[in-house]
Amino acid sequence: MITGQTSNMTLLQGANGSQAVPSAMPENPAPQSREMAFFIIRCVIPSVYLIIIMVGLLGNVTLVKIFITNSAMRSVPNIFISSLAAGDLLLLVTCVPVDAFRFFFEEWILGEVCCKLIPSIQLTSVGVSVFTLTALSADRYKAIVNPMDIQTSSAVLWTCIKAAAIWIISMLLAVPEAVFSEVAHINGSDNVSFTACIPYPQNDELHPKIHAVLIFLVYYLVPLTIISIYYYHIARTLIKSAHNIPGEYSEHSKRQMETRKRLAKIVLVFVGCFALCWFPNHVLYMYRSFNYNEIDPSLGHMIITLVARVLSFSNSCVNPFALYLLSESFRRHFNSQLCCWRKRRHDRSTSYLLNSSAVRMTSIKSTVKNTITSTTLLNGQSRQEVSL
Repeated sequence: MITGQTSNMTLLQGANGSQAVPSAMPENPAPQSREMAFFIIRCVIPSVYLIIIMVGLLGNVTLVKIFITNSAMRSVPNIFISSLAAGDLLLLVTCVPVDAFRFFFEEWILGEVCCKLIPSIQLTSVGVSVFTLTALSADRYKAIVNPMDIQTSSAVLWTCIKAAAIWIISMLLAVPEAVFSEVAHINGSDNVSFTACIPYPQNDELHPKIHAVLIFLVYYLVPLTIISIYYYHIARTLIKSAHNIPGEYSEHSKRQMETRKRLAKIVLVFVGCFALCWFPNHVLYMYRSFNYNEIDPSLGHMIITLVARVLSFSNSCVNPFALYLLSESFRRHFNSQLCCWRKRRHDRSTSYLLNSSAVRMTSIKSTVKNTITSTTLLNGQSRQEVSL
């Protein structure tokens, strides 16, 4: 039940359910602590969220554009990575702004529709991320452990179908979020009520525990366990291959193996970033779900919650930059995109300057012409009109 919460707490519903943080300040703070907490919540945190949105949009939009506009980049791994970027973009443009918006209001004011839609969108994005990473790991396993399985011409098509299936499955798994989420009026301990968006019925104490365990298993523990198994076999195969490469094919095989190792390293970095960024959020939600009536309103608890939230959202920004550092071809295409953007901006500036100069020259000519035409002699006789 939620009736034990204090009135200065706002329920924040994240990717894995209800999260409660102090909406303004901790209980009974000193004046300086109160001012500092107010400044952090109203100024610093929204600024951090804005940076996450801007950086994430820049990186993921550029990534998707590169894979769409360059046919040479449309490989099986890159299709999955593009799908991963699309899921991150969905999170950045919908859920991150709403989460930042809540720091300015102590109540949920976005209505019933958003209360059901935002949690399901966020869980869909998390599902797309973790299931796509699992599919990428399976693809790297197949490429390294079973290198004799030659890709057919329809491999790209089948990969697109798999990516679409991941999106469909993720949306279906997020349907319960939309079904059970509701706008509720919560009565605080000091008899002050407020409106909040909660992910399950108020009087159901078992639902939070089941919800937290399922979220942790389906969206974190089970996929990461499968990925770990894949990478165990990948590592073992790479160790064996270092000693068993035939001499006549050594150079070609080494180059091929280096390419596969580099791709596997990129996927492993993606997986590591996901595991690191989302682990605090999962642990915090598990703790709250099993202590549903005992929410800590202290400043320390608020800071831990904010760090967990910011860290989880930051995961939507890191993949393009990890790819930039680890992939030479992507780095080259990314730099070319930036150069094209700068060139277009320079061309627009040059065109503007040329047009402005032409307008000024026309204006000067017109002024000189009017001056000569309107000049008269002092004796009253008109001067002959001169056209320039």
